[in-house]
Amino acid sequence: MSYMTITTWELSDGSDWDTNLRNVREHRMPALIEMGATRVTVIRTSDRTSAAISEWPDQRTRDNAMHLIEQVRGKIQANDGFRLTGEMRGAVVAEVRNAVELI
Repeated sequence: MSYMTITTWELSDGSDWDTNLRNVREHRMPALIEMGATRVTVIRTSDRTSAAISEWPDQRTRDNAMHLIEQVRGKIQANDGFRLTGEMRGAVVAEVRNAVELI
């Protein structure tokens, strides 16, 4: 059963959204894929906030990568101008991929 994490982030005052997002897109998101995530999506939720959704094949894969995930989060905060504001995580219990396929 797949496992998801949703983290929320706020851009520091005076930081440039496009430059910092480029760093996240080019460096941090691929790092999560290398750790075993199957998909990483970032959603801009306001002028200064975003949410990152990471899909993992299972909780074990995500838990095994936790120490590396913390390193990535540290770099996002230190180098990319974003501050972690929240996290939710859990097993996927229902999903609709298209009109005919229900999981």
